Amino acid sequence: MRLVNIRPGRATSLVLGILPVAALVFVYVLASASRHAINPGDRILPTPAAMVSAMHTLMFVPDPMTGRLTLWADTLASLQRLCLGLAISTLSALIVGLALGLVPLVRALFGPLVTIIALIPPIALLPILFIMFGLGETAKVMLIIIGILPVMIRDVAAHVETLPTEQMLKAQTLGASSWQLAIRVALPQMMPRLIHALRLALGPAWVFLISAEAIAADIGLGYRIFLVRRYLAMDIILPYVAWIALLAIALDWLLRLANRRLFPWAGSS
Repeated sequence: MRLVNIRPGRATSLVLGILPVAALVFVYVLASASRHAINPGDRILPTPAAMVSAMHTLMFVPDPMTGRLTLWADTLASLQRLCLGLAISTLSALIVGLALGLVPLVRALFGPLVTIIALIPPIALLPILFIMFGLGETAKVMLIIIGILPVMIRDVAAHVETLPTEQMLKAQTLGASSWQLAIRVALPQMMPRLIHALRLALGPAWVFLISAEAIAADIGLGYRIFLVRRYLAMDIILPYVAWIALLAIALDWLLRLANRRLFPWAGSS
């Protein structure tokens, strides 16, 4: 049997997915133990016990200055910014992507502009955003939107543009207007692709969020990571990075579940 034809089952896939992570954790524990055997005060590779102790403090001990539980306050602040940016980007991508993909005049008018914006590095716009919107929440959310929206629009518009022409002709033959073509023909087929585009945008959205929080914020996951780096507090940085990864995985899983439940026909096709 050829290697490309071997398809592991659900249990086998789960075990195979866990193996690299377990191997990485095992290598880290060995390296940490080796460094601490030479230098018990080493801060570069903290022991698992040190990380658990630091995270326990951040999770369950209120900050003496603010009275907040640091990890949960940072997580809530970051998720609020992220979800707001994702929600605005998704709604905008739905409307603009549908118009660009379905209406040639709109595509000719705004297509080049969307392409130009998509090619601009969003981080380069961060100083401009801070100048225009200040150091508050608006600039952080806008960076997420500018970073992921043009790419989502291009992805969705390209998908709508490749819908079978026969469907459009049949609908028009039956008397469908442009609005009905958009709502009854293009929109249902576009929605699974929109969720897929949102899943692909999660990674870049986290990058833009952490970048904005690192520069101008007083709370958030990115703010905390860049705050403690000056003290070489790897016992906080590494768990925070792992926590961000877990949050990203959870959001991706929820989107995948929603796509499978709402549009089961898209997965089967």
